[in-house]
Amino acid sequence: MAGHSKWKNIRLRKGKQDAIRGKLFTKISREIIVAARAGGGDPALNPRLRVAIEKAKEASVPRENVERSIKRGTGEIEGAAYEELTYEGYGPGGVAIMLEVYTENKNRTVAELRHAFSKNGGNLAENGSVAWQFKRLGQIIVDRAGRDEDEFQLLAIDAGAEDIESDEETFTVYTAMEDLHAANDSLGSNGVKSSEVGLIYKPTNMANPTTEDIPKVLKLLDALEELDDVQETYVNVEITEDMLQEA
Repeated sequence: MAGHSKWKNIRLRKGKQDAIRGKLFTKISREIIVAARAGGGDPALNPRLRVAIEKAKEASVPRENVERSIKRGTGEIEGAAYEELTYEGYGPGGVAIMLEVYTENKNRTVAELRHAFSKNGGNLAENGSVAWQFKRLGQIIVDRAGRDEDEFQLLAIDAGAEDIESDEETFTVYTAMEDLHAANDSLGSNGVKSSEVGLIYKPTNMANPTTEDIPKVLKLLDALEELDDVQETYVNVEITEDMLQEA
């Protein structure tokens, strides 16, 4: 799968689980804060917050952490006012990278991003220089769990899917941005529970780095993922499990 989810999941299996899980808690908490700030603290009326809370439950984020993050977002208690930003860059082999960032200190974030790129053979790029190689879409990931593929595709199309991809473990449903939550709710009403829901940048123009460049790309992606302010990373190269195991 091009994008970001697969290498994150494999990193969790390869080790460093505690450190990665701690950063995952931080990122989910920020997502809850931002979602509550944008749409209010009631998940029944705020689909983005509802998805963030579900993500927190899946990651075993303590309930008190979730409630505190919601209150920070709504202003009931003091906390950092995070700004949502997007940055673009190039990695080794001309690979394009999109970054979603939540930050309360833009100058610090830019300095950290620039350092991570330059140290790992890439460079932070101007706005628009990379974005044309991606399309903003809704994405819903569902575990196959023995589901019939034809039946699932019919359900997904009825729910508003624009495209559906599958592999041995999952179905991935793509929707228009504005249709994401309605499609997820429709699948849920038909007994289909999603494992991941969110807006993504899906690559439309794939890069072809050399085998020598791939480990360098993965090292850069790891460095970017380590930054607390980086919420999500997207890349226009197909990353396989074999690549990750060899890195």
